[in-house]
Amino acid sequence: MAVDIRVAGARERHKPETSEEIINLVTPGDVITSDTGYLRGHGTYMDEDKLLASVAGVVERVNKLICVKALRTRYNGEVGDVVIGRILSVGMRRWLVETHSKLNSILMLSSVNLPGGELRRRSEEDEKMMRTYLKEGDLISAEVHSVFADGSLSLHTRSLKYGKLGQGTLVQVSPSLIKRRKTHFHNLPCGVSIILGNNGFVWIYPTAMEKIEKTGGYETDLQPVNKADREAIARLRNCVLALAHHKMLLFDTSILYTYEASQKFSAKYIPKPEVMTEIIEIARGRLEREGT
Repeated sequence: MAVDIRVAGARERHKPETSEEIINLVTPGDVITSDTGYLRGHGTYMDEDKLLASVAGVVERVNKLICVKALRTRYNGEVGDVVIGRILSVGMRRWLVETHSKLNSILMLSSVNLPGGELRRRSEEDEKMMRTYLKEGDLISAEVHSVFADGSLSLHTRSLKYGKLGQGTLVQVSPSLIKRRKTHFHNLPCGVSIILGNNGFVWIYPTAMEKIEKTGGYETDLQPVNKADREAIARLRNCVLALAHHKMLLFDTSILYTYEASQKFSAKYIPKPEVMTEIIEIARGRLEREGT
């Protein structure tokens, strides 16, 4: 049996060969502009007619509005975002959901599908059955329906592609690494599907269970997942963590290229720094050549 022994010590920082200075990256106190014609947005403040950054992040400009998007922050939801969350508690006609945002999100009883997709008014009987539908600890996929004045999110699972999640694995990354796309549900050629939540939660599960997932989660398949699917899920999980470690955006193409680049290594070796770096270099090169 092979044993890998490593001595604890400072890791060598990998620096890409073709690295360009990011001119719009700022730290607290940095001067963004001295032009008084700009409007102050989130993450900025005025001092002696100068606009300064109050957080470490990337400067974003929208017309005359300047804001700084923090590199490390909790999720700030927007209407239409796809999120993955965990049920914290069951209350009066609502569930409290942890979505990695500053406040717990709310899923109302009227915002979920009833078993079979039945369309009718929610009754007292439905309220009594709430814990049967979703209980504490359950994972769900949902969409942000609205944002309350205090910043908390109102969710809904009215589409059958949302709802309770079955067998799979959850990976948490920074929300800033999830690239906004038209769809966040992807079936990969390796027989595994992935949901990229805008809140930084990534759900990986066998594609064979997609039909179960699209029933709103009211049908549960507890059959053991075969070995090939488990290995593919483990490999994909390590690839997602490798992309996050190297601060690369997560979307279907970047994940697929990283997965393909990792094929010459066993899944258990992907987290090793030298293996991870080699895989990411290959994936990054393909993305740059294709301009993705």
